[in-house]
Amino acid sequence: MTEIGFYHLTRSPLGEALPRLLERALAAGHRILLKAPNEAEVERLNSMLWTYGQASFLPHGSAKDGWEAEQPIYLTFEDDNPNGADLACQLGGSELSGLERFKRLLDLFDGGDPDAVAAARERWRRYTAAGHQLTYWQQKPNGAWERKT
Repeated sequence: MTEIGFYHLTRSPLGEALPRLLERALAAGHRILLKAPNEAEVERLNSMLWTYGQASFLPHGSAKDGWEAEQPIYLTFEDDNPNGADLACQLGGSELSGLERFKRLLDLFDGGDPDAVAAARERWRRYTAAGHQLTYWQQKPNGAWERKT
């Protein structure tokens, strides 16, 4: 079963939290798939990952960039995995099917949005019923992640 980590954004927006998580995942040797809810969000994330920090670089691309199989981080709104990612991230309420394709899944959701929280709770129930190993992470006041029970 896939290990699924729920990341409850409470202190910083996705644009600040996501790059830090991606940096750590790349450093650990993962190939990553980012699933966004639509093409416009893929484009927004693509732009954000190029400009999030002057001293940082996250190698990534989407279908529009080509070279899908070679991208260490691949952004999509489809249910594909052309870069052979072993770690996936679901963003903005998007959901991947076939979770068994991934060793780990990160499900990031906005704690300031009641609908996003309710949807995350529903995913938690379904993933628990399916037998996946779940962890819950919440941001501390400094933005660092803390595992909760």
